Amino acid sequence: MDTICIFKRVEKKYLLTEAQYNRLLNRIGQHLRPDEHGRSTVMSLYLDTPDRRIIRSSIEAVDYKEKLRLRCYGTATPDSTVFLELKKKFGGVVYKRRAAMRLPEAEGYLQRGVKPFESQILSEIDWAMQLYGRPQPATLIACEREAWFDEEHPDLRLTFDRNIRYRETELRLERGAAGRTLLPEETVLLEIKTGGAMPLWLAAALDAEGILPGSFSKYGAAYTRSLEEKRVPFISIEGGNKHVVNL
Repeated sequence: MDTICIFKRVEKKYLLTEAQYNRLLNRIGQHLRPDEHGRSTVMSLYLDTPDRRIIRSSIEAVDYKEKLRLRCYGTATPDSTVFLELKKKFGGVVYKRRAAMRLPEAEGYLQRGVKPFESQILSEIDWAMQLYGRPQPATLIACEREAWFDEEHPDLRLTFDRNIRYRETELRLERGAAGRTLLPEETVLLEIKTGGAMPLWLAAALDAEGILPGSFSKYGAAYTRSLEEKRVPFISIEGGNKHVVNL
């Protein structure tokens, strides 16, 4: 349970081809070391209200976004450590709080509101849960992740995600990582996470390869894909009033 549970950082996202990934890693590989998880299957169970208020608000928002999720590395078992997370983004900066616990403790909290322990972080998460009326699992997102850090810049972390997939049934972390793919094959999602400005060697490598930042939300993409497949209009809640938006 001895792990970092508070994050404040800038996160940038980039969609790469496998060829771009290989060229970029050739340029920067000497600076990188595998992080504690190295290569792993990351599974995130996103929590939401029955009308998907959290993700709809996030899609609409310009300056402020937030998400609640339960995350694990690999298929969970009753002995697995999982992380209940509250993630906020404001003014381009990401703030994340996470509480580590065993899977049965997390399930007890989600199903019955029973806190497994008391802490400031869990109190913050619990406040958000109550604000949204105790949201429940809505979508599971999984991917194959390769994670790196730089020893000279300990606040720098790079993750490369492949085979990003989702499902809206069997919403338990013990049920494995199967799901429908969100991005074309051979697409890699790079996320660069820093405490501020990125190192010059990394900025130069991205520039040399013509790799530009973009916007991509795994849960947002899954929600939008689900609406498209069901032919359901997106209902905006801007200003407290509902508006139909064609996707």
